[in-house]
Amino acid sequence: MDSTTDLAPSRVLTFQGIHNFRDHGGYAARGGTLRRGCLYRSAQHANATDDDLAGLDRLGLAAVIDLRSDKERAVSPSRHPAGFAARVLFVPDSVMQAAPHVEAARGVTDPESAAARMVAGYAAMAFTPVFMQGIARYFEALAELDGPTLIHCMAGKDRTGIAVAVLHRALGVAREDWLADYLMTNVTGNIDARIAAGATHVRAAFGRELDDDTVRVLMTVRPEFIDSCFDTMDRHHGGLDGYLAACGVMETTLARVRDRLIV
Repeated sequence: MDSTTDLAPSRVLTFQGIHNFRDHGGYAARGGTLRRGCLYRSAQHANATDDDLAGLDRLGLAAVIDLRSDKERAVSPSRHPAGFAARVLFVPDSVMQAAPHVEAARGVTDPESAAARMVAGYAAMAFTPVFMQGIARYFEALAELDGPTLIHCMAGKDRTGIAVAVLHRALGVAREDWLADYLMTNVTGNIDARIAAGATHVRAAFGRELDDDTVRVLMTVRPEFIDSCFDTMDRHHGGLDGYLAACGVMETTLARVRDRLIV
């Protein structure tokens, strides 16, 4: 198996209008190694170019799990290749109005307050009924469908980052590896272009200027963000197993996921 360091450059897929696109297989897991070429994650696809769509088509996706809200999907509908046959799975959500990193900008004044809002957001994000139903659908798709899956949200870093970390941990991926995968958001693709795009959303949502350092905190990820999520999971669900059970992920589903993804 490749080391985490060796694996990082090769797992990134280059697209023109889709940010943060990568393969999150290949890590050592409980009983073997996660398959490559069947687990993908990304940001939203609203700005996908025609060349991007051709690249998506070549992946042969069986399912796309879209973690965005109803409003996000309406404002930024995904582009799909002609003849797109993958199942698109989502949980209707009329409550959330903006992506978590955009919502976190409300009331922040500097990088420190932005980081505090992100930590607080991660302590709540994974425990909404909508997100927990999304986790269940993700695991069901992995257990039941033949072919690669892609999971995404708006920026592909917070909701997607939690979902992928939950999967990695459920399959026995070591902390150093699942955390490295999560933090790869900070170096994948053109980070400056991604931050600039995020700044447009943040500043449009709140009608005021935030300095670039504060926006960068909102548009990147930190270990303390994801740790806040898992610490909350430990307190309220007794750990990952209790959380997955609360999401409705059955042990039989987990067993099928392990059988399909670990080699």
